Amino acid sequence: MPIITPNDSDAPETASAPLQSRSWAEAAAAADASAGTATDRAETGREDPSSGDASREEPRREIPAAAAPASGAVPPAAARAGRAAAANAPISDFISSPGSFVREQKPRPIGGFRGMLYRLTGGAWNLGPSAKQREEDELARRISRQLQGSYNTAVLSLKGGIGKTSTTVGVGLTLAEFRGDPPCAIDANPDSGDLVERALGEGIYQKATPRTITDLLKNVDNVDSLTALARYMHHAGRLHLIAGEQDPEVSDSLTAEEYLRIRQLISGYYSIALTDCGTGVTHNAMSGILQSADNLIIAAGYAVSGAKRARSTLQWLASHGYEELARNAIVVITDKDEVSSRVDKDAIEEHLSGICRQLIAVPHDRGVADGDLVTLDVLRPDTRRAYKEIAAAIVDGYV
Repeated sequence: MPIITPNDSDAPETASAPLQSRSWAEAAAAADASAGTATDRAETGREDPSSGDASREEPRREIPAAAAPASGAVPPAAARAGRAAAANAPISDFISSPGSFVREQKPRPIGGFRGMLYRLTGGAWNLGPSAKQREEDELARRISRQLQGSYNTAVLSLKGGIGKTSTTVGVGLTLAEFRGDPPCAIDANPDSGDLVERALGEGIYQKATPRTITDLLKNVDNVDSLTALARYMHHAGRLHLIAGEQDPEVSDSLTAEEYLRIRQLISGYYSIALTDCGTGVTHNAMSGILQSADNLIIAAGYAVSGAKRARSTLQWLASHGYEELARNAIVVITDKDEVSSRVDKDAIEEHLSGICRQLIAVPHDRGVADGDLVTLDVLRPDTRRAYKEIAAAIVDGYV
């Protein structure tokens, strides 16, 4: 049998398995390893005379000196080890690591001098976003975080007319603006609450079909889909609302058990629910609301009396088994009557700080103080910023 040498042009090709690799670099390394293995086999694959018939032995052909490996050449074993290490080394893959193939771009500045410069130069001069824009982007990121499960925030106060319902609407619209899933707001006010009127406007609500929480309770066992639930809801953009009962003889009849049935139904379709609790903490539905709440917003006014009521609310909660809710509550001070310039704001904030998780002030804004329709488009930038901070603080309490 003829002895096969690397110089034989008629040497049979060694079949190799199909190469499967994640990238062209890995495929090249694997191909080199395969070729090296075939060559090594060809060099060492001569028949051993002792293993076969001695009569078939042929004299070994001398390798010319020119074909012999040079003294500085890498030995075959070391070459195989190097190729194996290269094939097994981690390789950047444009599928699993696209960032290594794409140059990172600076975020685009919006507004201000940086935004104007970016637009005038067609993007050639990009100074990046300002500190204010970075703060706004961070608020948006916190608000829009994905949630696992359904959560409920209760908005309550001991006194009416200090921004409780306007806060519910403003924060609800802000959540709807930044989140991929729409939030739901529930009017559980026992005193003919006006949550839906503040979100839709008095005229539009009066023309709409009068669907209330009482109507939903009568048919709650038949609601088995979001489509069926939508018949009992109102929509202010992407904010979905359940109206409170307007009949004074019926509005105070919502019990804790009935509220929990509504909350259980809502939890199957919405990741965030806001509950406008009305005034006080002792009405019939309140125990069910607090039992199902994941965090609280305590509404207060920029007055000594409002701050004292907010503190009394937190103390009542802590002494009635809701210490965790009180400690993690968000106190919202709304300057509805433009009195902040006439009171010691620092003293009021100091009176409330330390007994809640966060204290956020909403400045005076006619779009809130008029007691009519609340829309984000007409609010002052500082007011919108305050609602973003509240919305972000709410989601912080969920994750």
